[in-house]
Amino acid sequence: MSGIRLKHNGWVVVADGEKALFLSNAGTPDRPELEVFTGFEQPNPRTADQGVDRPGRLSDGMGNAHRSAVQETDWHRLAKHEFAQEIASVLEQHALADRFEQIVLVAPAVIMGELRKQLGKSVTSRIVAEVAKDLTKHPVPDIEKILFE
Repeated sequence: MSGIRLKHNGWVVVADGEKALFLSNAGTPDRPELEVFTGFEQPNPRTADQGVDRPGRLSDGMGNAHRSAVQETDWHRLAKHEFAQEIASVLEQHALADRFEQIVLVAPAVIMGELRKQLGKSVTSRIVAEVAKDLTKHPVPDIEKILFE
């Protein structure tokens, strides 16, 4: 992914369903130098590890033997959704405080979709690129190479 140009002090947010890294460009658009300035994590084990919520059954109310299965709650997906909401909320607060002029969002497609739903115009108007990849486990120099070279 080349061609992304990010101003000095522009932000990059690298997120997945459990971790978010906030980086700032300490360099220039021509020579970006990303530095992590904050981050947070939310443990999000698989749904099977989060509980034994067995699918329930609903009767049709007629006293018949006919019953319908109720879908099991996907706690893992729900936690990812809530984490995306938290990231969006933090970005909104920083945008309203004018702490960044440009931002690059990097997240897997599912999380990117959740973020798009949650972000307001104060953030979306500052997005210069969206990269649908999971880079949360990559070191910062690798993130720079993937985004800017």
